[in-house]
Amino acid sequence: MDEVTQRDHVTCDVVIVGAGPAGLSAAIRLKQHAPEMSVIVVEKGAEPGAHSLSGMVMDPSTLDELLPDWRNDPDRPLRTEVSEEHFTFLTQKRTFALPEKLFPPLMSNKGCFVGSLGKLVAYLAQKAEEIGVDIYPAIAATELLFDATGRVAGIVTGDMGVNKDGTHSNNYTPGMELRARHTLLAEGARGSLSKIAIARFDLYAQSKFQKFGTGIKEVWELPPGRVVPGRIMHTLGWPLDRKTGGGSFVYHGEDNLLTVGFVVHLDYTNPTLSPFDEFQRFKTHPSMRILLDGGKRISYGARALTEGGWQSVPRLTFPGGALIGCAAGFMNVPRIKGTHNAIASGMQVADAIIADPEATELTAWRDGWKKSSIGKDIFPVRNVKPLWSRYGLPVGVALGAFDMWTQTLLGKSPFGTIQHEKPDWASLKLLSEVTPITYPKPDNVLTFDRLSSVFLSGTTHAENQPCHLQLADPNTPLTRNLPLYGEPARLYCPAGVYEVENHHEKSNSFVINAQNCVHCKTCDIKDPSQNINWTPPEGGGGPIYVGM
Repeated sequence: MDEVTQRDHVTCDVVIVGAGPAGLSAAIRLKQHAPEMSVIVVEKGAEPGAHSLSGMVMDPSTLDELLPDWRNDPDRPLRTEVSEEHFTFLTQKRTFALPEKLFPPLMSNKGCFVGSLGKLVAYLAQKAEEIGVDIYPAIAATELLFDATGRVAGIVTGDMGVNKDGTHSNNYTPGMELRARHTLLAEGARGSLSKIAIARFDLYAQSKFQKFGTGIKEVWELPPGRVVPGRIMHTLGWPLDRKTGGGSFVYHGEDNLLTVGFVVHLDYTNPTLSPFDEFQRFKTHPSMRILLDGGKRISYGARALTEGGWQSVPRLTFPGGALIGCAAGFMNVPRIKGTHNAIASGMQVADAIIADPEATELTAWRDGWKKSSIGKDIFPVRNVKPLWSRYGLPVGVALGAFDMWTQTLLGKSPFGTIQHEKPDWASLKLLSEVTPITYPKPDNVLTFDRLSSVFLSGTTHAENQPCHLQLADPNTPLTRNLPLYGEPARLYCPAGVYEVENHHEKSNSFVINAQNCVHCKTCDIKDPSQNINWTPPEGGGGPIYVGM
């Protein structure tokens, strides 16, 4: 081994990649029931919660199980209980309230809380450290370690101080090896090490592929009296067309703060669609214009979310490790909720480790999740997403509601289990087959551009570091994606990372503004050539979300 590759190493019982709700819940559960175990959590964000983003309206049931006294804690992260909920269908100018009685109980938000995932994660991190969990923030996990048998034996953390050209700066510090009996991947949707494990161990052999959406969120501060704490609203329809899945969420919180967000399912077909600009258009609806009038946008963020549900959950274990949380894909699509299942997954994998600390593979977790609270939550809603994708609005959504009612009343579905048709990257039509979408310029009052939005996310990256957005073929964006699809990366990215520059007499160039990246992973998912590989930048880089 030469001098460059020599690394220090630390050995522990369990190493967890990702200080999100799944990873921290696993760590807490382990130390609660096996305090003698050494547990290390690595987090690429500057601090736990810095990269955490969700709607969020949270089902607290699993938090109650993990930390039974959290509701009595003066520092509790969830304070605003849902007091009223509204479902509406939008046309460009009008709002149609959908009767609450039509919505299946499986979509109920009764007993849930409006809050911030970042604050929840920070709270969980504090509780984990209090009982002896070692959390290493600003540390990116870049490689999996394998032993001589091919079993995962830990991770390698990223080098610090590497220049863009690959040389070492004066501040160069090599990463280290964290060796462990069990390696838990809790990276969230489309994690980089999760991708490696899935490919190496063929974890999608049965479920084939995952489905995704991109969620974009802003927090607004409104004039006093405008926000009604606990009121939540979800909309369908405009500005999306009838065949494009997605919709908005509007959540009233504390301190005159309003969460406004939009989700676009990434199986959309028009390559000229921009999820970011659809969200900006949504805010110009008359109902939103009245609500936001006089307000100030204070935060922005974006994140991919797993939407495949029951049909898309991969095999959860491999020799030496496991997938948990959104790395596995436990979001309940019609409820737009995954945090409660992420926490449950952390507890369940921890229980499997405690029951058999020397296990080569955690079969109790792999085989037990379907009969657990997670399986019981996502199985009855398994057909909502594929029905929506196949038939759009209103037919697909109506069929999904009917299916949930039959599950509630009869305990079974007339459709059985509907499989997803194709991965999201394969859904785009050719540019020649669609009507291009034209978006208005931002007014900087209700609607904004990408760069001013990225500024509000607090995103920073170390200067002169290697580009973490890798192209398998540098020519593909211009030779294939541009002529066939108009190079959709410049549109599906919510952070202005990708541009096609026209040099007039000279040839075009494809520009990657990696410093803008908010780590949403949309590019890794939606690129129609599957040419973009998102890898972790230097630890601590990326967004620093506040109150998201």
